[in-house]
Amino acid sequence: MIAIDTNIIVYSHRAESPRHEQALATLRSLVEGSSPWAIPWPCVHEFLSVVSNPKVFKKPTPARDALAHLRSMEISTQLHWISEGPGYFDTLKELVISPAIHGGRIHDVRIAALCIHHGVRELWTADRDFTHFPRLKIWNPLADARR
Repeated sequence: MIAIDTNIIVYSHRAESPRHEQALATLRSLVEGSSPWAIPWPCVHEFLSVVSNPKVFKKPTPARDALAHLRSMEISTQLHWISEGPGYFDTLKELVISPAIHGGRIHDVRIAALCIHHGVRELWTADRDFTHFPRLKIWNPLADARR
């Protein structure tokens, strides 16, 4: 299963993003595809926070429109919304004890732990911070050609 990170969702939603077309095509390939894919719940919350923030966008996205963007992905029968559950704490604990993990990286470790816990084989993200989690394979569909 593939999971997508917040930045792919943000770029696919905000037309002024220089990566908008790529992100939209990436997301469309998942929505219209036949393979399972996932969105971690923390990415949903972060997406809502970013696109509705007037410090980030001159014209922030109204909550109703941001929610509609997320809801539009549900036409995919292969979409899984992933969250914490039994056994998640053990995965989190394994990742968080690294000396490199502290402060703001805790948010990333939560997403990485959710992905690993749910058997995600690859996280699609434009965020290099996920390289701190070698158990999780990452790919930037906005910059890298498919290997």
